[in-house]
Amino acid sequence: MGLRGQVRTRDGWAVQHAIVTMTDMTGAQVLRTEADEEGAVRDDSPLVPGPYTVVVTAVGYAPVASTALVTRTGRADLGAVTLTRQGGVELPPPGVWSIDPAHTSVSAVAQHLGISSVRGRFTEFGGRIEILDTGGGPERARVEAVIAAASIDTGNGLRDKHLRSPDFLDVERFPEITYTGTEVTPAGPDRWKVHGRLTLHGVVREVDLDLSYLGTGPDPWGGVRAAFHATTELRRSDFAMNYNQVVQKGIAAIGTTLRVELEVQAVQGESVPGM
Repeated sequence: MGLRGQVRTRDGWAVQHAIVTMTDMTGAQVLRTEADEEGAVRDDSPLVPGPYTVVVTAVGYAPVASTALVTRTGRADLGAVTLTRQGGVELPPPGVWSIDPAHTSVSAVAQHLGISSVRGRFTEFGGRIEILDTGGGPERARVEAVIAAASIDTGNGLRDKHLRSPDFLDVERFPEITYTGTEVTPAGPDRWKVHGRLTLHGVVREVDLDLSYLGTGPDPWGGVRAAFHATTELRRSDFAMNYNQVVQKGIAAIGTTLRVELEVQAVQGESVPGM
């Protein structure tokens, strides 16, 4: 018997100590409980079967209301409740935000042998985000990022050496990978589309990023930080990286597409503390 559920953010993190309130159809409160440190809701209060309204709140998040049905066993299951940051439909405050490499990851995933994935990451990069206060709306933003191509790391020295060779990144000729985002448009609550140009392996292509804005808050060093999650898919052939090895009919050693994943923290201002 009782109430069960899980409270999480859009990117899957637990929302600690969210408050869950349950009322019956007359508006009378029948239960008030708190999610634990893992975002789990577990309350064994006896409940009369029937429909109820459940409201989930947490500091810094927009409240969520839903209907829950208590079964004849006296149990209701909320499932996964997703909370979004308050003000999530807005980008961070106008100004320059510097990407913090120590708290940012740039990774790419490729299919290997058609049955599994190989993940790599770049360890040297930098960049900035500029939100323009021109009254033109949230599309008035720019993103600039530079990645050292030779910093690719897949956890295997021989594979990394091959990736740096002319078969792939050709880092001697093309030492930098750059991205310039020139426009940001809304794509839903907390969701944005970054339109820009990627220069990779000497080829320039229009590439859009699917962006989730995770919120803004203070850091322990007296600064203000904004967090983002972004993804995109690239076709290797679009950037003249056509090397492959067919291990048997219909199966290539490396997939034709790359899934790029970015976890970004940016600090308000022209520089990152300690750098």
